Amino acid sequence: MKIFAIGMNYAAHNKELHDTLLKPEEPVIFTKADSALLKPGKPFFVPDDMGRIDYEAEVVVRICRLGKNIAERFAHRYYDAVTVGLDLTARDMQRRASHAGQPWTICKGFDGSAVIGEWVELSQLPAVQALHFRLEKNGETVQQGCTGDMFYTVDQIIAYISRFFTLKTGDLLYTGTPAGVGPVSIGDRLEGWLEEQKVLELNCK
Repeated sequence: MKIFAIGMNYAAHNKELHDTLLKPEEPVIFTKADSALLKPGKPFFVPDDMGRIDYEAEVVVRICRLGKNIAERFAHRYYDAVTVGLDLTARDMQRRASHAGQPWTICKGFDGSAVIGEWVELSQLPAVQALHFRLEKNGETVQQGCTGDMFYTVDQIIAYISRFFTLKTGDLLYTGTPAGVGPVSIGDRLEGWLEEQKVLELNCK
């Protein structure tokens, strides 16, 4: 299983972190190790040696068939379910890595950093580019977004990634986060909503 993630795919998030509203020339792709996956119901143990850890709520897409060099017009055939996930990020480490021109392997791919919610079949939802989602932290909404605001659509991302990687059944695609990212602390409870359905619950310990 491969875990792909997209950076800088929402304008407002780009503004809050990078002071720009511009669309990247190509999708910004990074990967997470398979050991980063944190399945539903499992707690997240906040590491004490990595500095600030931020939540980033995202719509996650599940790949359902083998594909390579997929044309954008056929990309919708390659995923069958979505959910809300969290791309947990060691923010201090990311800033240092970015400043030094180094990769994000550790700050984005550490164990437990790819939190996943319960899957919802696409047939039960509006169009994939019209999904509303939000994240609550301790009962307060801290992030909300709509997939219609993405710079690069799900189908465009799949077409792009499949130029370089063979997609396989079970691979995951984190599609980017809207504005409102912030730190997690021990004792926090995070809940992710897709439309009006709660699909993610996470306790930080």
